Amino acid sequence: MVTGGAASNVLYNLWRARGRPALIDYDIALLFQPCLLLGVSIGVVCNVMFPEWLITALFSLFLAFCTAKTCRAGAKIWRSESAGAPAAARHDHKEPLLLGGLPQPVQDDGGQAARNGGSGFPWKDVAVLLVVWLCFFLLHVFIGDKHGKGVISIKPCGVAYWLATVSQVPFAVAFTAYIIYAKRKKQAPHHHEDGKANSSVHTKTETLPALALPLAAFVTGSLSGLFGIGGGLLLNPVLLQIGIPPQTAAATSSFMVLFCASMSMAQFILLGMDGIGEASVYAGICFVASIAGVVLIERVVRKSGRVSMIVFLVTAIMALSTVIVTCFGALDVWTQYTGGAYMGFKLPC
Repeated sequence: MVTGGAASNVLYNLWRARGRPALIDYDIALLFQPCLLLGVSIGVVCNVMFPEWLITALFSLFLAFCTAKTCRAGAKIWRSESAGAPAAARHDHKEPLLLGGLPQPVQDDGGQAARNGGSGFPWKDVAVLLVVWLCFFLLHVFIGDKHGKGVISIKPCGVAYWLATVSQVPFAVAFTAYIIYAKRKKQAPHHHEDGKANSSVHTKTETLPALALPLAAFVTGSLSGLFGIGGGLLLNPVLLQIGIPPQTAAATSSFMVLFCASMSMAQFILLGMDGIGEASVYAGICFVASIAGVVLIERVVRKSGRVSMIVFLVTAIMALSTVIVTCFGALDVWTQYTGGAYMGFKLPC
């Protein structure tokens, strides 16, 4: 389902961006993806070890904190839009605000296209992401599931199992180091060119420490794995707090979620997991529903002239999630407690 929803978002964003600046920030996706995948793996192990009451409490507190921070970010953007209302009123509303309302994640004129071989699509960045995806996918296929079902027979929680699991760390570190090095090498010539200015998105991300984005990705992935949720719910607030415009944050987070979710989907299909048919139906429904949602919010933003509507929508979803998780989680914990279930920490195996 997550794969279907993320795929529809990515395809729609790519289709809408024809002839316009790219909405997905591939540089951020590159810096996030290796550590995000590593964090998810570690978070899943923690999910097995931590008691449910602790996971529920941490999840509720984290959602409440992110909801408050995202709401404040939305209010700040709303005030900024209100201050620039006269300029916004002159905006050509035939141009979708989701693509043109705020500075886009592109660099200097012609610079991005030149680095991508003359086209507007960053083939090199996507190729690196595919290599990262393939490496982590092969590791997960070899590791298999908790019952030891994988391409090769590995005893669950045996020496080979943990060696394969721990090997994700050097993979993530190596890929991240290479991406940071390549990014700095690519930016160096452009910092000495006159008459060319970077977009506000890259200005904000470039002022951050080199490891800020990878560390944020690792924490986000760890929390996603610990809480057992899709990364999109956590990625959007993180990107907004970094200072990424709402429409860029939404598109980029969908792109990153697609990579994570598709890896799990491919693993399930390859290993012959049950329920593939039902999951395909749900994925198709999510695909259509996601496109409908994107079109609807785009029309709302175009009509209101406020991109902050995206932030408030994310805030509303997170607030609702906080209430639902807290209520139902508390009921489950109480049921376990009254039933005499073990409420402490567990071993990972």
